[in-house]
Amino acid sequence: MSLLAKLTEDMKNSMRAGDADRTGMIRLLMSSLKNEQIKVGHELSDEEALKVLQRESKQRKDAAELYRGAGRDDLLAKEEYELTVVAEYLPTVLTEDETRALVDKVVAEMGGTVTMQQMGQVIGAVVKEAAGAADGGLVSKLVRERLSV
Repeated sequence: MSLLAKLTEDMKNSMRAGDADRTGMIRLLMSSLKNEQIKVGHELSDEEALKVLQRESKQRKDAAELYRGAGRDDLLAKEEYELTVVAEYLPTVLTEDETRALVDKVVAEMGGTVTMQQMGQVIGAVVKEAAGAADGGLVSKLVRERLSV
């Protein structure tokens, strides 16, 4: 089942259950996917749709962090709820140890002697290998640590 079909089915179920918050968030996700589809001019592949959902997730995380810092618990709770809804459609995120092992593997495949100038290449290869399951900030941090050793 495609991601859009799953979202449509889940929206119908949340409407039947009377869960207005969940229905609204799913509608927002579907709208973001539709806007991206119009922007690129073709049906989105699951990989492209996943990138849109990751972008939505990042926006929610950033907003939650701002609200947390400002002491706005009411808005923070809303963002965290929306983040949980988005997370249902994202692949499970790799743990720090799994990500570290993936970084080591990519560095070994690149010859083992990688310099800081090649950091972007390493990060790109790790993110591609993880297929959307790795946190970009964590990957960057681990690659930087690995290359500075």
